[in-house]
Amino acid sequence: MPTRPPLVLSAASFISSFDRFAVTPTLVLIALSMHVPIASAVTVASGYFLAYGLSQPLWGILSDRYGRIPIMRATLLAAAATGLISTFAPSLPVLIAARVLAGAFMGAVVPTTLTYVGDTVSQQKRQSALSDLMAAQAVGTAMATAVGGVLAHWLDWRVVFAVPALCAAVCALLLRGLPEPDRAAVSGGVGSHIGGVLRNRWALLVFGLVFVEGAVLLGTMTFLASALVNEGLDVAVAGLATGAYGVGVLVFSRVVKAIHSAVPVPRLIAIGGTQMIVGYALVSVDTNLATVIITALLLGGGWSFMHSSLQAWATSVAPEARGTAVALFACALFLGSAAASAAAGPLADRGNYTILFITAGAVAIPLVATATYARHRYHQKQPTPA
Repeated sequence: MPTRPPLVLSAASFISSFDRFAVTPTLVLIALSMHVPIASAVTVASGYFLAYGLSQPLWGILSDRYGRIPIMRATLLAAAATGLISTFAPSLPVLIAARVLAGAFMGAVVPTTLTYVGDTVSQQKRQSALSDLMAAQAVGTAMATAVGGVLAHWLDWRVVFAVPALCAAVCALLLRGLPEPDRAAVSGGVGSHIGGVLRNRWALLVFGLVFVEGAVLLGTMTFLASALVNEGLDVAVAGLATGAYGVGVLVFSRVVKAIHSAVPVPRLIAIGGTQMIVGYALVSVDTNLATVIITALLLGGGWSFMHSSLQAWATSVAPEARGTAVALFACALFLGSAAASAAAGPLADRGNYTILFITAGAVAIPLVATATYARHRYHQKQPTPA
């Protein structure tokens, strides 16, 4: 069996991450360009996240029934089209609608690549292979926040939507040569298929944990760049600073890949969660260029250690419907991030970033404790996951 994901899947993951995070440093420019409050411009990001999350069950079911590669190719082409519409959107409502559609279509990419790894890589090597995908996503994230900010500052914020759209179209063409993996046959209707996953109490627990993680990490991290702009820094510098998150993911995912076989999974979760808590505590005390860079690095570590562990757990918790389980997992993640982005928008509009970051750190504490204990219990109940 292979031990690494195919290169084209890593490229697709890179594009998906770039498209998802490139908007972060442009929110202030969008608000200024379209003469709307920041809270309204944030809808461009939160709407994308919401559609990304809500579309996951659909793509999971379709990939279980019709195959991983056909679904990924079709959705990449659709995401390319809606990305180009975003580029030329004449108003905020049109931009929001285009980003919602782009999020819905791009939402198929990461969970389908994760499922492909689950189909083709053994359980013993899976977290290592997932770390490779995470590294590709990290590069995409780092380039999105760094390059996205520079493009928006020196050219135009619309260019930030055009770049991943064109790359998605190219990637869809390259996917033609990737073989479709074997997968479990789908029995029964859609309701019974989803119901089988939702009746699994461990699956429900993992979905709940990743919902909160999405709110604490992805949803709140969106505001690191705007917090720096609020302190007087320009968008390009803010984007480069928050790009440290991608660097953190890239570095720490390599650490996880090296040590995951020797360190128990609950301990990996605890390490990652502690990094998140420390990061938000730091930026709550003082929001400046240095603290935001350090916090972004620590959040990258939190994603690498904690999220990769939850991710590997999700690929194993319901192997008979892996595509659907992973899609519901991703759905919960991005619903959590969308909910946090929407809820925090008014705070950001008033410049209350300290309260925003303190809240995220406080919520992270019970999240980490629960996830660590639950993963330990799961290992005791099921020491050899399917």
